[in-house]
Amino acid sequence: MKARMVAAWMATHRPDVAWWCPQLPPSPRAAMQQVMAGIAAWPSGHMAVIGSSLGGFYATAVAEATGCRAVLLNPAVDPARDLAAHIGEQTTWQNPQDRFFFRAEFIEELRALTVPAITLPDRYFAVIAKGDEVLDWHEMRGRYPGADVKLLEGSDHALSDFDQHLPDVLRFLHLG
Repeated sequence: MKARMVAAWMATHRPDVAWWCPQLPPSPRAAMQQVMAGIAAWPSGHMAVIGSSLGGFYATAVAEATGCRAVLLNPAVDPARDLAAHIGEQTTWQNPQDRFFFRAEFIEELRALTVPAITLPDRYFAVIAKGDEVLDWHEMRGRYPGADVKLLEGSDHALSDFDQHLPDVLRFLHLG
């Protein structure tokens, strides 16, 4: 829902900006390889990444690897810890009909991608919901010291009210 909303805004208001939102594979290593290959020719000083939940974890890794800006929407802080209990067949968040297998080795792949600490916090904007039913907002907030954070009193993990926060995301990215 969030990606579709951003894509629609970009197509309408900024068709000059390259927008890419790939479906990532379950393997964190493969997902990061796909993203890094896809952005290899992009100028990091003029690009940004947006990620929600596990995508926020990936966006942090991309931002640290490239120096680009990142928008994090209820970002996963320690997915290796949090997903260890979910090894086996899973369904996608967006469509319960879509199934995939989360393998034990993916936990180590997540650990390998973990950024010890962010650098240059001014590159980061996080939207964090205190009402997130999946992730601890204190932990999310603590992961991004010095970053621009919009801390929501309510909302939920999916940020069902994302349309209200899109203008802030666009401002941070110098698009709106």
